Amino acid sequence: MRILLVEDDPDLSRQLKSALGDAGYAVDHAPDGEEAQFLGETEPYDAVILDLGLPKVDGVSVLERWRRENMAVPVLILTARGAWSEKVAGFDAGADDYLTKPFHTEELLARVRALIRRASGLASALLACGPLALDTRSGKVTLDGQPVNLTAQEFKLLSYLMHHPNELVSRTVLTEHLYAQDFERDSNTIEVFVARLRKKLPAAMIETVRGLGYRLNVPASPA
Repeated sequence: MRILLVEDDPDLSRQLKSALGDAGYAVDHAPDGEEAQFLGETEPYDAVILDLGLPKVDGVSVLERWRRENMAVPVLILTARGAWSEKVAGFDAGADDYLTKPFHTEELLARVRALIRRASGLASALLACGPLALDTRSGKVTLDGQPVNLTAQEFKLLSYLMHHPNELVSRTVLTEHLYAQDFERDSNTIEVFVARLRKKLPAAMIETVRGLGYRLNVPASPA
């Protein structure tokens, strides 16, 4: 999953970028509203963390423009303590959730996980595909109740597919959502990670649709 972090405070930006990276997200950072606006319009994100008090272009204006252009990405806004009018303006502009500074990093991570789940139409923090389960809170993956050891990139790939069950996902989309902007991307590496996952999971669970991409097949529930 790929996140756009829009925050002009250098210390807070470093802290959040590190925490998000440790949680398995690819993170792009924009220090002002102008760059945020550009990145949001040109790069695909699974969620945006948007500070409203930004230089060059304020966060509310950025969000209003995104929504006018029908960008449906879920947005978590960051507001100053006691600035209730900012919260109202943020929600009116199209925000999905908010946090008031200062906040606990764990709460921000929980809210981001919830936004991404809801955007995918998923209600539970525990994602299931037949005998396969992924706990978005702990990052643990189990198969028939037994732990599955995955590398960071294998986990990111599986997590994206499990957030989009039964959907055909191209290699390009996977590459765009698994790597940050400054990462040297190679869509061929997706094939490598899929092959590795198939050795650890039921082979038929991840289907290759030749020339189009991959699909995580969810077994039908017994009648």
